[in-house]
Order: sequence, then C-alpha cells, then structure tokens
Amino acid sequence: MRFAHPWLLLLALPALAAAWWSAARLEPGRRPTLPFPALDAFAGGPTPRARLALWLPLGLRLAALLLLVAGLARPQKVTRQLKGWGQGVDIMLALDTSLSMNALDFQPFNRIDAAKDTAARFVRGRVEDRIGLTVFGGAPLLACPLTLDYDALLGRLAELGAGMTGVEGTALGDGIVSALNHLKAGAAKTRIIILLTDGRGNVGLDAPTAAKTAAAEGVKIYAIGTAKRGDSVMPVEDPALGRVMVRVGEDLDEEGLLQVARLTGGKYWRATNLKELRAVYDEIDRLEKTKVKLPETVSRADLYRVPVLAAALLLLLEVLLAQGLLLRWP
Repeated sequence: MRFAHPWLLLLALPALAAAWWSAARLEPGRRPTLPFPALDAFAGGPTPRARLALWLPLGLRLAALLLLVAGLARPQKVTRQLKGWGQGVDIMLALDTSLSMNALDFQPFNRIDAAKDTAARFVRGRVEDRIGLTVFGGAPLLACPLTLDYDALLGRLAELGAGMTGVEGTALGDGIVSALNHLKAGAAKTRIIILLTDGRGNVGLDAPTAAKTAAAEGVKIYAIGTAKRGDSVMPVEDPALGRVMVRVGEDLDEEGLLQVARLTGGKYWRATNLKELRAVYDEIDRLEKTKVKLPETVSRADLYRVPVLAAALLLLLEVLLAQGLLLRWP
C-alpha cells in the first residue's frame, strides 16, 4: 500500500497536539478543586464508568481525525504486473474494397465481410504491434494509421464497405505504395504489409514495381488472393429492377501476386473460402513473432473510502455519547 499524497500525513501532528492539550486539561491535578470543605466522599476517585465517560469521547475524536488525515493522503493498493513479451512488428493491412468484393462466395459472408472478419481476428491476437489499415479500389485511402489502439482500428475496420473509395477499378500497386508510405513512420525492426485482393491491378502503378520499392525499404509483403475458382454471383443495384444478382467471372492475378510476394521475401496464398482465409491469417500470425520485452504495468486502486467511512462512524458514536448514551448505559 502507498499514499498518493504522503505529505498530507503531517496534518496528524496538529491533531495529536490538540489531543495532548485536551488530555492535559482532563488530568485531575489540572482541573479546578471543588469549593467544599468536606471531600471525604470523593476520596475513592472517579469510578470506571466516569473514567470511560471522560476519556472515550476524546479517544473517538482523535481516532476519527487521524483516519480523516489518512483518507486525505489517499491510500492506494498497488499491483505490479510484468506483461512479459510481445511481438513488436509494424503491420499495414491493405484491403481491396473494389465493388467485386461484394461477391457471395465466402458463405455466410461476401468477400469484403470475410476479409473484415479474418483481419479483426488477426488484430485481436496480436500484442504490442502497431497496426494500420489502408484500402484501395480505383484509388488508395488511409483508413487508420499505425496504432496500438486496437479498439479504434477495429472500429474503422468494421466500417469498411465495397466501393467505399468512390473510384472504380483496382489500384493494386497504389495500395501497396500507400501502405508502404505509412510504414515509413514506424521504427520497428520488422515491417510487413498484408495485401488482400480478389482481382488484378488495372489502374495506377503496377504491383511488381510497387513491390520492388517495398523490397528496397526492407518491407515484406504477404499477399492473399480471395476468390473461389470459377464464376461467382454478386448483388448489384439495377435502376429498373432494383437489387439483382449478376454472375462475375474469376479474375484473380495469381501470377502477379506471387511475384509481389517473392520480390519482397514474403509469401502468397489463395483462399477460396472462409476456413482457408482464417488459416492464412493464422499462418501469418505464427510467421511474424518478433519478441520484445514489455514494460511492467502498475495499477492503483484507491482505498480512501475505508478510513473516511470509519472516521464518520467514530464521529457518529461520539455524538451519541455526547447525547448521554453512555450515562444511560447499564
């Protein structure tokens, strides 16, 4: 236990001095003598009950004052905990949010919701990594910079939707460069990009060129292709018919994604369902574990209510005694 304001304990000195002065006044030799010639009736001194009635209120008041001083000094229970070891990796998630990510081949999710679900599971499993999020359709967009605030990151992740950039197409290379630029702010020894897409780059910088830039910066790219083999169905809004299902063909550039991964010393996976996608993230989680010693955490719980409540009870008891309770006590 510790006191948050230990210097306030000095207030106990005036309380003790006041108690000593009050006690001195109660000394038999310090009190005025009775102006009666016949004192034989008092030769035996005060009775035990009289002594109790004389000293108990003073004792209660002194104890209450000391407890109040202790409460003002704010006693705290201190708990120290060593967190142990964490990963210490800077990670940028680069997620494709083009309209084709609405395809319904990751039951019970569509592609974008499956990507969000597995990315969220991955984030919750990390410790002391700075993780950020960038998305890309026809243009890249930063959703969350590198952060240790996983709740904030998960909140931004939950808000993602297909077509959110407002630009058609798949700017795969631009998405890599966007993630890379935000990794430059990090100081971690290990920096990685987890790139997830269901298609091929068709606007902006080509992906292999962006990957070479990442390799020069010492950044590794793990690439994930998310699309089942063959055709899929996807809901679209038709001006005349409303929401209709259309068939979309497979257009995943596996060769290009494999090249991106190899250029940076990373790895490429093809995930055709939710189970496979989760397994990919689990493997990345195992691959990227750089141990760093985490600082000791200290938690403090305030205990001031205990002495303050005890002081209040003692003062209440003193008031009851002052009202003659002790005199009526058999």
